Amino acid sequence: MKSYNIAVIPGDGIGPEVIREGMKVLNAISVRSGFKLNFNLYDFGGERYLKTGETLPEGALEELKKYDAIYLGAIGHPDVKPGILERGILLRIRFELDQYINLRPVKLYPGVDCPLKDKGPEDIDFVVVRENTEGLYIGGGGFLKKGTQDEVAIQESINTRKGVERCIRFAYEYCRKRNKMKKLTLCGKTNVLTFAFDLWERTFYEVAKEYPDIKADYAHVDAITMWFVKNPEWFDVIVTDNMFGDIITDLGAMIQGGMGIAAGGNINPQGVSMFEPIGGSAPKYAGKNVINPLAAICAGGMMLEYLGEEKPAYLLERAVMEVTGKYIKSLSAGQMGYSTSEVGDLVAKFVTQFSIGVTQKL
Repeated sequence: MKSYNIAVIPGDGIGPEVIREGMKVLNAISVRSGFKLNFNLYDFGGERYLKTGETLPEGALEELKKYDAIYLGAIGHPDVKPGILERGILLRIRFELDQYINLRPVKLYPGVDCPLKDKGPEDIDFVVVRENTEGLYIGGGGFLKKGTQDEVAIQESINTRKGVERCIRFAYEYCRKRNKMKKLTLCGKTNVLTFAFDLWERTFYEVAKEYPDIKADYAHVDAITMWFVKNPEWFDVIVTDNMFGDIITDLGAMIQGGMGIAAGGNINPQGVSMFEPIGGSAPKYAGKNVINPLAAICAGGMMLEYLGEEKPAYLLERAVMEVTGKYIKSLSAGQMGYSTSEVGDLVAKFVTQFSIGVTQKL
């Protein structure tokens, strides 16, 4: 029997609750599909930091590299200053495990309320490929005369040809494999950010020559935000830098129904990747069994696809669509009509009932 070793970081707030439901669904589908998932839990997060003063203990990253994938709940604790856990855990894992792609599907499922007038599931189905280890998030820069009237703050966006090209190549390959509109859009700001996005644009069109079957398209980031709202059906796959990707994927989450359904992957195609729900730790809902676990469940589906278990991944998505289309009333906490654990039970039930012969992504 094929077996996968998964490092699980439930994290803070509602993280443990949604990860519990994700693991429930993943276990159900692994039994159904004939493979085994070996979960190993780690207590990295706010509570550990408050007790020990450390975010990741010595040797943790080397240990994480030995797994087939990482499954993350949420990071963020109300008693820990913002930035400490995010940089000490999330960004450190992304950077040191070289998870250079942030992959964000934006898909509206049946039954999910969309804030856009006259738009339905047939209109909202695209993917954002965000560069994940360079740009403004590297932390280059500093202060001069901090705390005075003459203070200067500099934050540098650092983009390398290697980093840009490998992200763009991943996006072209993903667009080809996705095989929908076969259109890849570069999201940038070439009219103002004339150094960084000159590099991005030149690389984008140079690599495009190797993919004649993919239409290479460009749009400024401000135009992208308008068209996400007005014409989301125009998009297939979008590739962009770290900062713009961070912004447009949150807008994408809103048009697909909210953070309660949005999942993402931090991908190292040659190494260990990490999958997570996009929403935060929401401490006010922790322990109440009212939070929506579907984003964490969908992140588990992304993990299955990454591991090569594509049919089970598509089956999981089909089960989620059954639940959104026919059962839950809302994605909002406390308004689903079901508890957190009951939603997990529903998805787990449907992954055992639907036909395993799903071959096309829905």
